[in-house]
Amino acid sequence: MTCYRGFLLGSCRRVAGGRAAALTGPGAGGPAVRPRHLGQGQQRELAGCGSRPDGGFHPSRVVVVAKTTRYEFEQQRYRYAELSEEDMKQLLALKGSSYSGLLERHYIHTRNVEHIVDSLRNEGIEVRLVKRREYDEETVRWADAVIAAGGDGTMLLAASKVLDRLKPVIGVNTDPERSEGHLCLPVRYTHSFPEALRKFYHGEFRWLWRQRIRLYLEGTGINPVPVDLHEQQLSLNQHSRAFNIERIRNERSLASGPQLLPVRALNEVFIGESLSSRASYYEISVDDGPWEKQKSSGLNLCTGTGSKAWSFNINRVATQAVEDILNIAKKQGSLCFPLNRELVEKDTTSVSSPLLNPRLAFTTTSSTYLFGNMISISNLCLKNT
Repeated sequence: MTCYRGFLLGSCRRVAGGRAAALTGPGAGGPAVRPRHLGQGQQRELAGCGSRPDGGFHPSRVVVVAKTTRYEFEQQRYRYAELSEEDMKQLLALKGSSYSGLLERHYIHTRNVEHIVDSLRNEGIEVRLVKRREYDEETVRWADAVIAAGGDGTMLLAASKVLDRLKPVIGVNTDPERSEGHLCLPVRYTHSFPEALRKFYHGEFRWLWRQRIRLYLEGTGINPVPVDLHEQQLSLNQHSRAFNIERIRNERSLASGPQLLPVRALNEVFIGESLSSRASYYEISVDDGPWEKQKSSGLNLCTGTGSKAWSFNINRVATQAVEDILNIAKKQGSLCFPLNRELVEKDTTSVSSPLLNPRLAFTTTSSTYLFGNMISISNLCLKNT
């Protein structure tokens, strides 16, 4: 049984990313008046205010974190199972996946990563190209900047291990046809990264500050070293598993008092049972308020950036529900004008807009949604995710 008491706080770091954001000047998606994130208007406030760099940005060492493509992931899985490439083709076909399609997307991603790396090296910048398993604290300390080459998931991974709030993280979407890349630079820079570098050098951009979540844990049975679920799923080597178990035991024995985990959450933190069918039991306190017992399928805590991601989709009101409410009001005589699709969608947006908020927010699966500056949780789950 794992018992711990945790609390979460917000922090802020800077990133160069966001659709139609960060880079400014002619052809960069808009005038150099403000950074924008996920569109215009209120959403700008979710990430924080922008600031102009003084004299541009000239990194000498950059780490490029490349995403693991679906092709690479499947290849590693079947390699661990000692299956051939032909076996992989057949098994993918049985699952309804196209081997040739996965390979094509892999090549597109690889070419765009090579374009980024070549562009950096042509400017005399020292580059380290790493995958998620090689991306560690030493690599982050070595670099002046981190480039996440992939999509939003790669951006979240890259930002999670950067503890220095002044070290920039830059997202580049390496497969724009299949990925939205809301947290990445505009798509045009995927194929013209030297232009992005020129804008960095000349200060033709604004830093976009984003809040992140710091997580402290206190109690027994705590593993202070984060476990990469991708690697856990891939690793079938018993020796590797035994080594990790021994390493975790040693680190647990040294742990005492509240521990700040060596990661920062840019989007959200989820707390719940690792077995999804089992209910989660916990106590929660918001802003040093009274402790309340809760039972649900888990707890989602999000930042301003994450308020338009998973948390938004959990809590947003469906268009059909708004339309039903308006129809009820109309039948009762509260409305005297005809309903149409445009009106319903406008009201739906208005109802859900309060969910877009820069503060730390939490949601339970029992539909409780509240804001706070510090959220403390006493967890009674048997085994956590």
